[in-house]
Amino acid sequence: MKVATAQEMREIDRITIEEYGIPGPVLMERAGLAVARKVRELFPGRKAVVLCGGGNNGGDGLAAARELFNRGDAVQVFLLAKKGSLSPDCAAQYRIAKKMGVSAAFCKTVEAEELRDAVVIDALFGTGLGRPVQGELARLLSLVNDTDVPVVAVDIPSGISSDTGEVMGEAIAADSTVTFGLPKRGHLLYPGAGYTGALFIEDIGFPSSLLASDTISVERIDRGAAAGMIAPRPRNSYKGDYGHVLVIAGSRGKTGAALMTARACLRSGAGLVTLGIPGTLLDIFQGRATEEMCLPLPDDGNGMLSAGAVEEILGFSSQRTDVIAIGPGIGVSEETLRLVAELVKRSLAPLVIDADGLTALGKAGGSEKGIRGLLGSAKSPVVLTPHPGEMARLLPGTGYGSREVEQDRIGTAVSFARETGAYLVLKGVPTVTAAPEGTAFLNTSGNPGMATGGSGDVLTGVIASLMGQEMSPLQAAVLGVYLHGLAGDCAAAKKGEHSLIASDIIHSLRGAFGACFPEKGSKGGGRVDG
Repeated sequence: MKVATAQEMREIDRITIEEYGIPGPVLMERAGLAVARKVRELFPGRKAVVLCGGGNNGGDGLAAARELFNRGDAVQVFLLAKKGSLSPDCAAQYRIAKKMGVSAAFCKTVEAEELRDAVVIDALFGTGLGRPVQGELARLLSLVNDTDVPVVAVDIPSGISSDTGEVMGEAIAADSTVTFGLPKRGHLLYPGAGYTGALFIEDIGFPSSLLASDTISVERIDRGAAAGMIAPRPRNSYKGDYGHVLVIAGSRGKTGAALMTARACLRSGAGLVTLGIPGTLLDIFQGRATEEMCLPLPDDGNGMLSAGAVEEILGFSSQRTDVIAIGPGIGVSEETLRLVAELVKRSLAPLVIDADGLTALGKAGGSEKGIRGLLGSAKSPVVLTPHPGEMARLLPGTGYGSREVEQDRIGTAVSFARETGAYLVLKGVPTVTAAPEGTAFLNTSGNPGMATGGSGDVLTGVIASLMGQEMSPLQAAVLGVYLHGLAGDCAAAKKGEHSLIASDIIHSLRGAFGACFPEKGSKGGGRVDG
């Protein structure tokens, strides 16, 4: 499903009215009906206090109030606007409500006593808020939050930026939000996502072609979208059909990162996985590897890969490898900087780069321009999977830290992907996957328990595995992020969020695949291939 900005939604609204001929008041009526239905479903028989602004969001609130009143519910409307400042459609809704006997009063504020035992319908600002909320209105939003009453927001909680999720001075924390046509970015980006509560997306009659338009470049990935990316396996398939992943990972003290990446590859369906590891650590890995194969590589004598490993990696890869994952636990040294840079420039196999590989990439590039040039020289697709701190290190000279990255997750990811030609997975809540073409995808799976060491190594393995199974880099990244999060959800359901560790995510990948694509068998004979 597409995710809209305020401007994109205004354009959909305009085209619907002007070009398709569906009158604005009709859309407002449908919006009001949708809100009233949800309020009656969630809080049957409860008195409704409707807080309305003077714009069309207030008109939606008035339409909802009238519908509730007409069905016998107790309703009180407070209009926090001057009577002469109402938008035309809002003014029309006010006149209808008054004629029908709805109690509606213009006021500058509302007292706590007037909210008692009610469900509050927040129809103050909607998606059109362009400046911070101040004064009496800010006090009112704070008052609503301080009262022990449920809140249903109309379109988006008042005080939340529809485009960034930013709190604009003060904001209402809703229990539920009813929005129309499409979710807005502010519903899914924090802190706005934390103020949205349960999100209900209602169809009020916008043409479906407008809601699916390619001009809207951001999409939300849920289970239905993920399931559509997973193909059934033919009965006559064998391990060679599902890719060979080379995992370049590990160093002394960080062997677990390599093993988790490799095991996540296998659990995600890779036919073969080889661990490319420092040669002096071969005995350690041989004692722990089972399904994984090991490729000892030249190291510096202290358990860290040397730049001399490049030729062996490229030679092995050219003959046997479909994708290379590099970075988890390799450490950061002058040797690994050269190793990562050379692989980016020379590898004919696609690359997935994470963790220490990203730090090495940032240092090897030296500057934002240098990183763009290095990634631009790549002969094959490159997928990068940074968390906000690593993302900031990929933007040297910009003054960006993790805070600045978090303030504009979508914009940061999209601009970087466009400028470098890389596919970017900006980890966080929500994880944003961006493509060089300018599209971005917001993930909906995952939980706080996944904030644990090794979780990113698992994600690297999942994405690399899917790429090795002939998925495009973008599809592998989007699906990999969703499955990784869903596996984390499966693990949390069994272990709890506080006790969840990265290996639990690996073990739960089976459940994630099963939830998206229950295997029902297929026609035809098969063969067993060891």
